[in-house]
Amino acid sequence: MLLFDTHAHYDSTQFDEDRDAVLTALPEAGVALALNPGCDIPSSRRAVEYAAKYPHMYAAVGFHPENADEAAEGDIEALRALCREPKVVAVGEIGLDYYWVTEADARARQRELFRAQMQLARETGLPVIVHDREAHADSLDIVREFPDVRGVFHCYSGSAEMAKILVDMGWMISFTGVLTFKNARKAHEVLRMLPPDRLMFETDAPYMAPEPHRGKRCDSRLVCHTVARAAELLSEDAEVLAERTYRNACRFFGIA
Repeated sequence: MLLFDTHAHYDSTQFDEDRDAVLTALPEAGVALALNPGCDIPSSRRAVEYAAKYPHMYAAVGFHPENADEAAEGDIEALRALCREPKVVAVGEIGLDYYWVTEADARARQRELFRAQMQLARETGLPVIVHDREAHADSLDIVREFPDVRGVFHCYSGSAEMAKILVDMGWMISFTGVLTFKNARKAHEVLRMLPPDRLMFETDAPYMAPEPHRGKRCDSRLVCHTVARAAELLSEDAEVLAERTYRNACRFFGIA
């Protein structure tokens, strides 16, 4: 099975004991490519380091909305410099996360940082990886402000109606192991309505491990379970779906 894990956080401390072993083993497990997004400046730099060290790794650089309060003057310029690194293929992980944040000022800071990074993507020509948690309307409003920026909503949790809007805008949708959970009916509905060329898969490692590994530390080798479940839901061959979504991801990220 030819697999591309389009979103995995190997800078997480959960990989401190065996990071090199895990990353080195990915190709043997069928994971031909994996992408590590940044969540702030230090993690973005680590993502660039992993991409330089491992031929099958690529990087995205950005500020996660949960880290918006840490963003300082000059950080956008630091990201701009990182965008020039040869294996940086996206600006991410960026977006909005209202799950833990209820204060209006904090949400406003997230929106300001999101817009600044969308502008960075516009200027660099890179696609974006969007995190959207409990902020569907505001996330959609902001990406609509940048019609010339392409992107993916990772770990998609929105409605089928929102997915159709994004598809009509030329965007991609990516699913994690949530697709394998018994209560994932909304995700199943979205999966079935997506055009074949707008779908990608990811682990969001070390989180979101698919069944039958739910609750354990996740890594890219488990993305095969999500692909297999999607193939069941679509009545497709898993190998064919894996190869198609691999090619979708390569095209989206501009990887030859």
